[in-house]
Amino acid sequence: MEVGNRTLLTEFILVGISADPRWQLILFAIFLMLYLLTLSGNMSLVILIRIDSKLHTPMYFFIGSLSLLDFWYTFVYTPKLLANCISDDRRISLAGCGGSFFFSATVAYTECYLLAAMSYDRHAAICKPLLYSGTMSASVCTGLVAGSYAGGFLNAIAHTANTFRLSFCGRNVIDHFLCDVLPLVKMSCTDTQVYVIILSTIVGFTVLSCLLAILISYLNILLAILRIRSASGRRKAFSTCASHLVSVMLFYGSLLSEYARPSSSYSLERDKVAALLTPSSTLC
Repeated sequence: MEVGNRTLLTEFILVGISADPRWQLILFAIFLMLYLLTLSGNMSLVILIRIDSKLHTPMYFFIGSLSLLDFWYTFVYTPKLLANCISDDRRISLAGCGGSFFFSATVAYTECYLLAAMSYDRHAAICKPLLYSGTMSASVCTGLVAGSYAGGFLNAIAHTANTFRLSFCGRNVIDHFLCDVLPLVKMSCTDTQVYVIILSTIVGFTVLSCLLAILISYLNILLAILRIRSASGRRKAFSTCASHLVSVMLFYGSLLSEYARPSSSYSLERDKVAALLTPSSTLC
């Protein structure tokens, strides 16, 4: 298909982590091992939470939900990454690129909301322990997780539609292991001014509102912990937040390092590493 003298792209070539053939088998072995460990670790955690009645609490319900999300994200991009390590055919169609983009965006947005919901759970547990069982009932927990997925799904639809209304032309090589925003925008032969405004609004509102909810929750948690008289009590209260804090730092640290910086400091290699870390590790 042509527009003027420019041929629009209908497929892309994903370079992957490295274009050096000497690294392909090594990278394949490393990522296959990490892939299997991640899948088995997350599914083992979900099954353990499911079968152990002692873990049927709101905190572990959210941890299990986060594990499923991490499982989904890994399943979205890792098979293609592994295939590119051992295959000379690294093509991906425009529809395939849009599909992987949509699922990746769904997971990322859902995790934003889910981490905010988990901070609310920790706030309720530490700041109002006597009311905790009533505040975080099974229906409330289910509603928060369902709402996180619904919000992620709707944001991903808007994000994907906004991105793939652009026309792409020129060189069809994406120096990445997935279809990401920045490489695609660089290929666009359409004016991206409106695109950037819409994208910044969607991403900015979601990330900032979720971060604000997390910060407010942890400010109240910190004040509640400081009011605890015993050192052992303070350590116990803080330990219940440790895994969530690690997830928040991994997720938002990689997300902000990838997108919240001047375009002049753009680095493909750093962005590939950040993309690998974007789903928070629930095994920490």
